[in-house]
Amino acid sequence: MRSIVKLAMAMIMVIGIALSAAACSTGNSTTSNGSIQITDQLGRTVTLNGTPQRIISLAPANTEILFALGLGDKVVGDTDYCNYPTEAQNVSKVGGFSTPSIEKIVELEPDIVFAAPIHEAITIPQLENLEIKVIALAPTTINETYDAIELVGNVTGVQKAADTLIKNMRTRIGAVTSLVANLSDKEKQNVFYIVWVANGLFTTAGGDTLPSQLIKLAGGKNIFDNLTGYPQPEGNLEAVLDRNPDIIIASTGMGSGADAPLNWALNESSLQVTNASKEGKIFSINTDLTGRFGPRIVDAVEEMFRLIHPDLATKLK
Repeated sequence: MRSIVKLAMAMIMVIGIALSAAACSTGNSTTSNGSIQITDQLGRTVTLNGTPQRIISLAPANTEILFALGLGDKVVGDTDYCNYPTEAQNVSKVGGFSTPSIEKIVELEPDIVFAAPIHEAITIPQLENLEIKVIALAPTTINETYDAIELVGNVTGVQKAADTLIKNMRTRIGAVTSLVANLSDKEKQNVFYIVWVANGLFTTAGGDTLPSQLIKLAGGKNIFDNLTGYPQPEGNLEAVLDRNPDIIIASTGMGSGADAPLNWALNESSLQVTNASKEGKIFSINTDLTGRFGPRIVDAVEEMFRLIHPDLATKLK
């Protein structure tokens, strides 16, 4: 009898530890009245009383996550810059990414608003003062993007869809990284990534940015990996020539001047001495892919891989 009791006690402890670990991994806990406490990616604790039915997104990446999880029919508002998927363009707009209209948000009567770090100082406090629930997504790495997707799934009650999406993303990125895993340092191409060009000066991506992470995963080396953020390197063009990139990738988007980085890379005479120019390896990539911590990160990795290692990319399924 005593051994049975000990066994039962041990099982209870194991179950308790498992449940505790699950709660810690998602940042969730259930209160005594049945409401759920969520810890978002800014470390804020938000209490939710039920599954939200009316959702507003204040960032393009957030919008892409919501639609990828099959929640498009619950998105009642997003920003002027939320252009993907196509359905997101037909949603009521609440203003710009950094300048959302509080009045419009209130008018749409959301159950939850998914915000970003840019909204932490002003927009989030304004919404909370109006008793509107806000969850902030703030990924800065690909792993944190998985966490953001899991967080959205937990908040909206579509955990299974979130798990499936994350699994598919990991599988596709893993297919790329497995193909570049055994490359020597010499085989990893030196990449010069151009964010923007103005007044003859370029802006690039430092080592802590998403473009740099994508380049690394795709088997390349960011020539400005030693910098942070999106800087204009000292010396500018001279700094590029010193590093002699094998590949130049320019970000392009929509609207007036969207092709400026690519046109500059193709026509700047000083760059003609680089390996990239001599080998005709100057390419463009959509800035929406390389600038958003969302589900299309996998598309960005695969596209980078095709540009940097086209021979190996033929092995992708």
